[in-house]
Amino acid sequence: MKRLVSIGEAAKALGVTPLTLRRWDESGKLKPDLVTEGGRRRYDLAKLQPELHRQQDNAARRTVAYARVSSHDQKPDLERQAQLLEAYCAGQGWTYEVLTDLGSGMNYRKKGLKRLLEDIVEDRVGRLVITHKDRLLRFGAELVFAICEAKNVEIVILNQGEDTSFEEDLARDVLEIVTVFSARLYGARSRKNAKLIADIKAAAEGGDDGA
Repeated sequence: MKRLVSIGEAAKALGVTPLTLRRWDESGKLKPDLVTEGGRRRYDLAKLQPELHRQQDNAARRTVAYARVSSHDQKPDLERQAQLLEAYCAGQGWTYEVLTDLGSGMNYRKKGLKRLLEDIVEDRVGRLVITHKDRLLRFGAELVFAICEAKNVEIVILNQGEDTSFEEDLARDVLEIVTVFSARLYGARSRKNAKLIADIKAAAEGGDDGA
C-alpha cells in the first residue's frame, strides 16, 4: 500500500527543502505521485530513493569562493583575494564561481553574502572556499559554518593564521558599531554624536599608526 506524504515530509526524507522539491517538479526531475484538488503535492515515500537523489544533487552542486574587503581603498586586496582563490580552485580542478563583496564584516546584507547563503540553503553549493574566516563575517562566521555542516557543504579556509588586515578591519567595524548606536542614542545630527564618532575614529587611526 502506498504511503503518500506531504511535500514537507518528502523534503525531509530527501534532505532538501520544500522549495527544492517544487523546483524539481517544475523541471520534471521529480514529479509528485498525486496532486490534490487543492493543489497539494503528495509523494510515495517508498519511491523517493533518498541516496540516489543525494548523489545526483551532490554532483550538481558547485564550488563557491568568497572574498571580501571593508572599504573602497582596499580594492587591490580584494583583487588579490579573488586571484588567490581562483588559482587554488583551478589547481584543484574544481568547477567554481567567485563571489566578492565590498563592505563591513558586520554587514549581513551584502549582495554576495546574501546570494551565497541562499545558494547554500537551496543545495546549490557543495564547497565554500575563503582565504580567512574573518573574510566571511566578523562575528557570526560560526553560524554560517553550522549551516554549511547541516547542508553537507565542505569548507576550505586557505589561511588559518591571523589575517594581515585584521586590526585595520576591526577598527572599521568598531567605528561602524559606534556610529549606529550613538546615532540611536543621541540623534544622527547632534553635536554629541558627531564628537563621539570623531573621538573613536581618531583613537582607531592613532592605534593603527602606533602599530
